[in-house]
Amino acid sequence: MVDRVRLNSVPKSHALIALKRVGAHLGLKPGDLMLIDTLCAFSQSQDWQSHQRPVVWPSNALLMEQTGYSLSALKRHIRRLADAGVITFKDSSNGKRWGRRDADGAIIEAYGFDLSPLSDRVPEFEDLYAEIKAERERCKHLKRQITIARRMIKSLIEDAMNKANTDAWQQLLVKFESLLAKLPRQPKGSGFLQQLLSRFADLKSRVEHVFLLENSGFKQGDITDPPAQKSQEMDPKQSRNDPHIQTTNQLESVNSKPRQTENSGSGHVNVIGQDRKKRTAGLDLKTALRACPEFTSWAQNIGGYLNNWQDLQRIASQLAPMIGIPELAWKKAQTGLGPHAATAALMLVFDKHCTGEVASPCGYLRGMIEKSRAGELHLERSFYGRLHRQSL
Repeated sequence: MVDRVRLNSVPKSHALIALKRVGAHLGLKPGDLMLIDTLCAFSQSQDWQSHQRPVVWPSNALLMEQTGYSLSALKRHIRRLADAGVITFKDSSNGKRWGRRDADGAIIEAYGFDLSPLSDRVPEFEDLYAEIKAERERCKHLKRQITIARRMIKSLIEDAMNKANTDAWQQLLVKFESLLAKLPRQPKGSGFLQQLLSRFADLKSRVEHVFLLENSGFKQGDITDPPAQKSQEMDPKQSRNDPHIQTTNQLESVNSKPRQTENSGSGHVNVIGQDRKKRTAGLDLKTALRACPEFTSWAQNIGGYLNNWQDLQRIASQLAPMIGIPELAWKKAQTGLGPHAATAALMLVFDKHCTGEVASPCGYLRGMIEKSRAGELHLERSFYGRLHRQSL
C-alpha cells in the first residue's frame, strides 16, 4: 500500500499550471518543466484526488524516448526538479521503479517518482504568483512614470536650449544624461525602479523650476511667492486682480490684443488678453499639459497621444460630463470663450476639481465665462502659477 495519503484534491492540470507560472522564480528551466509534464502524463486523474498519492514509475529508457534527452541530461533535469521540491523519490528495496493498480485504476503499491509535493505546494505557488503579478504591476507603473518624467525633462531641456544654450541648461543636460545611463537593460525590481523614479522626479522639479523662471517673467527673488493666491482661484468672480491669463489656439506666442465676439453689437467682448503693457509668452500645448497633470492623465488614458489643441478639445468634450458639466454648459463655454480658450479653461477646472480646489465645476466654468465677457479672464499665468506650485 502507498504509505502516505493526501487530504487535498488538486487536478493535475491545475497543479501544472500553478507550477509553470512560477517555474522561473523557482530556478526551473524549460527542460525541467517539459520533464515534469512528461512525468505527470504517466499519472491518472484519480491519483490526484484526496486520500491518494500520485506516484509514477517510468524507466529511464522510456523517459529518454519521450523527451529526447540523453541519460546525463535526464538525470540533470530530475535532480533539478527534486532540488526545487517539486518531486521526491519513493525507492523500492531493490532500487527499481514499479507499481500496481487495482481493477478501478487506483494505485495499490508503487515505487518511483512521487509527484505529491507538486500537488501539496499548489497554494504556495498561487500565493507566489499573486506576489509576482503585484510586483510586475508595480514595475510597470514605475516604468511608465519614469518614461513620463524622462520625456518631460527632455522636452523642457530641448525647448530651453533651442532658445538659450546657457551653462545652467548644460549642467542639467549632463545630469539628465547620467540618469539615462542608469536605466536598466535587464529587468529590475520595484525597489530599484522607485529609487530611479525619485531621482528623475527631483531632476524634473529642478528643470521645471528653471524653465518657469525663464518663461514666466518672475524675478529670482519672487519665485517663492505664487503669482495667484488660492483664495482668488476658488471663485472666478471674487477678485479682479488675478494674474493675467492668455490662451492661444496656436503653439506660438499670441498678442494681447482684445478680440470681439460675433455678437459685437451687444457690447460684450471676448478677451483673450487684456494687458497691453506687459508682454506674455503665450500658452503652448506642452505647458498646458504639464500644468494640469490630472487632466493630462485622464486625457491620455482616453485618447492616447495629444498632439495639438484639436486633440485636447475632442478629449475635453468627453471629460466635461465626468465632472458634472453637461453638454449644454460645455457648448456655451465654447461659444463664449472660443473653442481653444474653453478647452484651456476646462483643463483648469478639471484639474482643480480633482485636487479639491473647486467643488462646483459647472458654476466655476460659468464664472470664467462671465469674467471673459467683462474682459477680466486671465488664463496664461494661472497655468504658469500651477507649474510653479508643482515645482516647490
